[in-house]
Amino acid sequence: MRIYLTVIDDTPEAEIALRFAARRAVKTGGGVEILALIPPQEFIAFGGVQATIEEEARLHAEGLVARAAGTLIEEAGLRPSLTVRQGDGPKVIREMIAANPDIAALVLGAATNGTPGPLIAHFTGDLSAMPVPLMIVPGNLDRAAIDRLS
Repeated sequence: MRIYLTVIDDTPEAEIALRFAARRAVKTGGGVEILALIPPQEFIAFGGVQATIEEEARLHAEGLVARAAGTLIEEAGLRPSLTVRQGDGPKVIREMIAANPDIAALVLGAATNGTPGPLIAHFTGDLSAMPVPLMIVPGNLDRAAIDRLS
């Protein structure tokens, strides 16, 4: 099955990329894998504080993927795979793609504030190293445009 991997966060462009991925999955008989990344936390000498900060970040990420999954189930009838991982975003994404041969594309939303975003900047730096296509969805598209293009 063709799987579209997309990264969810609190940005509007992440929601746009997720909608695009879901629409493509529906049209191609595929699925969606939603990844929430937890950035590595800086070391804090007090272990209890460190654990609390990491737990809050994990809970936030789990809430993001749960809301995104609910939206996909409601709007597209898709049951996505959900992953929450801590670590360096590009490294985690490459590991996921390498571990799952069904991942057919990485779908990312481009920010509208002048910079495309750190993941897009990273992956477009050397596209020849990508084992799957990178789909970049403009962050300024509305629902009708996404539906028309996907």
